[in-house]
Amino acid sequence: TDEYFELDLPVAPAVMVGEDIVVEGSDVSDEKLESAICKHLGLPSPKPKKKGVLSRWMGN
Repeated sequence: TDEYFELDLPVAPAVMVGEDIVVEGSDVSDEKLESAICKHLGLPSPKPKKKGVLSRWMGN
């Protein structure tokens, strides 16, 4: 609606952390969301999760 656009909010679906738009119009990975939350709280970014042999082989 016009009222929603006047609020200058992101298009749904969206994820915001504080005033930052993490993602707009698509899914977000757990790692990206966790990193954005840590940044907002002034914490160090989490270490990337290790991939298992099967995940590396499958390209996930």
